[in-house]
Amino acid sequence: DPFFSMAIYSILVTVVFQRSIVDAPLFLFAAILPWQWFQTSLMAAATSVTGRGNLIRQIQFPKLVLPAASTVAETLTFFFGLLSLALLYLLYPSHVSPWLLMIPVIAAVQFVFTLALAILFSALNTFYRDVQNLLRHVIRIWFYMSPAIYLASDLKGSGFRYVLALNPFTYILTSYRNVAYYKVAPDWVALAVVLVISLVLLTLSIWVFKRLETGFAKIL
Repeated sequence: DPFFSMAIYSILVTVVFQRSIVDAPLFLFAAILPWQWFQTSLMAAATSVTGRGNLIRQIQFPKLVLPAASTVAETLTFFFGLLSLALLYLLYPSHVSPWLLMIPVIAAVQFVFTLALAILFSALNTFYRDVQNLLRHVIRIWFYMSPAIYLASDLKGSGFRYVLALNPFTYILTSYRNVAYYKVAPDWVALAVVLVISLVLLTLSIWVFKRLETGFAKIL
């Protein structure tokens, strides 16, 4: 999926929009790969509870395991996707640098943020099944509100820059691109802020999940 998305957006950016980006496939893939991880994790987690109604009714176990397991499974897929990123460096070896070793650190921040939303949406979708349908469209809009196929600096002169400033993925994707494409350090301060916000959101999501968990068996 990330490779197909990269190919499509490469054509869109370089041919349709006629933007000149050096080594565009790597520029795009460095952001599209983690975004695909985020997208698939949320969609899988949203149905992680509703898809296991029989299990929940028959066995007593901590239901929090379900969205957590879905998120971890997609995380493993992301790390396999890094092999595809490694293949791209055979075409663009000039972008290889020691900063690539920071990808797991950035991924850890993204994991906490993703897990928080995964737990929250898995609980809400149990009671409001339209959540999973709405989430699909929200994620699509969120993608275009994130600097995945463009740079955040491209929008400095527009009012949209305020939206980017409030978007955690502005800093997550920029950090991935810094280490994978520009060979510079990630934005440590911004990542630290995102991590703190993610931990607060994770705490809140677990609290909401636990409050709603007692009604899962009845509604399923």
